[in-house]
Amino acid sequence: MDIEPNDETVNILLIEDNHTDIRMIKEIFKEFKTKTKIHSITNGIEALKYLNKKEKYQNKADPDLILLDLNIPLIDGFKVLKEIKSNDKLKKLPVIVLTTSHNPEDFLKACKLQVDCFMNKPLCFDEYNILLHHIEECWLKFLKKNRK
Repeated sequence: MDIEPNDETVNILLIEDNHTDIRMIKEIFKEFKTKTKIHSITNGIEALKYLNKKEKYQNKADPDLILLDLNIPLIDGFKVLKEIKSNDKLKKLPVIVLTTSHNPEDFLKACKLQVDCFMNKPLCFDEYNILLHHIEECWLKFLKKNRK
């Protein structure tokens, strides 16, 4: 699914390698009142190419929000987060880490890298549904309102 520019749509870049999580997140986002468009990337190298509009990503719309897993292949989520937050063109993009890690050191490391929000992945669909609806209420509606 490609992100196309649209003033009514909140564009989300999902950086996640677990295909079950990707499917679940996309299904839940379809239910939202806030119109969303999700583009999923499964590794850190492609994520950075997307964000820097390299190669096949040149004409993709900029994301309004990034959902980032820490445990992605090729370049891990910490390195992707560091690249985002150290890039003048990208650093204002809100990044929400969604991770299975319950390690306090991962939380502290992400905070030092200026993550906007750090959340643990739920274990079941109903909990994912609740978590993503909180993201809609706290982030998507705000982003959509403040874009105008």
